[in-house]
Amino acid sequence: MQTQTAAPLSVSGPAPWKKGRLIGAKPPLRPKHVWTIRTKLQVEHRTRDLAMFNLAIDSKLRGCDIVALRVEDVAPYGVALDRATVRQRKTGQPVRFELTEPTRDAVDDYIKSTGKKPGDFLFSARHGLASISTRQYARLVSEWIAKIGLDPKFFGTHSLRRTKATLIYRRTGSFSWGIARSKARRDILESKSTTH
Repeated sequence: MQTQTAAPLSVSGPAPWKKGRLIGAKPPLRPKHVWTIRTKLQVEHRTRDLAMFNLAIDSKLRGCDIVALRVEDVAPYGVALDRATVRQRKTGQPVRFELTEPTRDAVDDYIKSTGKKPGDFLFSARHGLASISTRQYARLVSEWIAKIGLDPKFFGTHSLRRTKATLIYRRTGSFSWGIARSKARRDILESKSTTH
């Protein structure tokens, strides 16, 4: 008796778009990575990139919202605000965020060096009329990641969005910045009441 083996079926067609790519959530950056990138951008005098990186970390906005920022969103009077509110493109919901001092300084330096005015895109393309594309922003993020010796395949624009939220969660156990501040305030009040 002979056994017959079937010939393997061959399916011709294009290769899957995900073949060889890492998929899934990209991890946030660690504090040492954030400071290393900031330092490199400062040393290289890349004011635009430093302002963009710092805003991405502080605002926790998506890439499409970062590139769509206008000068009046963060610096309506020529100086960066302590807090800004931006309406998200994807959800349509307004998001309020705090700008740290290094971010305010970076944004102020960038606006002064470029002469940007309210109404202009904060991060404009070469021709100046439109904002940079989200693809160009992703290329910049990959470049920043590679410069500090990390593999850009493992990190992306969403890594910047997740970084500050992860830091807040690790410190407080809560994703809400307002809740974290109220917990800290409560802890301070409790410690003062027990010492008196």
